[in-house]
Amino acid sequence: MKSDLMTYKGYRAAIAYDEKDKIFVGEVIGIDDSLNFHGRSIDELENSFRDSIENYLELCAQIGKEPQKEFTGCFNVRTTSEIHRKATIYAAENGITLNQAVCLAMEAFFSKKKHRAY
Repeated sequence: MKSDLMTYKGYRAAIAYDEKDKIFVGEVIGIDDSLNFHGRSIDELENSFRDSIENYLELCAQIGKEPQKEFTGCFNVRTTSEIHRKATIYAAENGITLNQAVCLAMEAFFSKKKHRAY
């Protein structure tokens, strides 16, 4: 299965290629804080990703902030962390937002025969 995601210390990043600047760019997904990085090669990209996470964790420690963890299971709807993780990864791999992925799943659910309410 093709995946444009990288993982380090429990954080995941979506990867893209910027043809204009001829660099790989990455963005950590699943947290509210903005963590972005780039590299001209895969090795440089991987190092930049790891540095981004290490710097984030170090900064959080310095300012006394609890680092965010991805896939908390809460995005205006309570679910399991596993369902939240799968939905976020699906969205990243398909170039859509988490909200769009959840809407697609709900549309598919409601388009089937009637379901009993919980």
